[in-house]
Amino acid sequence: MEDMYRLLQEGHHSLVVRHGNDVRTFDGRGIRDLLYLLATEPDFLQSAEVADKIVGRAAAALMITGGVRRLFTPILSLTAIDLLKRSTVEYEYKETVPCIMNRENSGLCPMEAAALDAATAEDAVEKIKQKFQTLNHK
Repeated sequence: MEDMYRLLQEGHHSLVVRHGNDVRTFDGRGIRDLLYLLATEPDFLQSAEVADKIVGRAAAALMITGGVRRLFTPILSLTAIDLLKRSTVEYEYKETVPCIMNRENSGLCPMEAAALDAATAEDAVEKIKQKFQTLNHK
């Protein structure tokens, strides 16, 4: 995982995913790349190792649902830990934050808010998809 973390940091990527020998980097904002992978290449996430710049409850739900095996992140929200503890995903982090804030730091990230009251990762993913569609139609 150290090599993935180094790639994440040095390449200024938001996400690095390794499935077997295939390593891909992503630079999208928020959870877009995880949503895309889950929708278009779910097999790539299955049993993958992931290094993500910041992980909140929404990203954790997508990784759990996608079958990610290992996760490393410098910043992990306590709301994500709540879901991860009940999953099979192995996770490492450097520091925790209570939750993920929006870009203006004026409230919760919309995706974090959508996933916050979901009891399961699968329920959170459905709420995230609904919220994502609502935001894209504005």
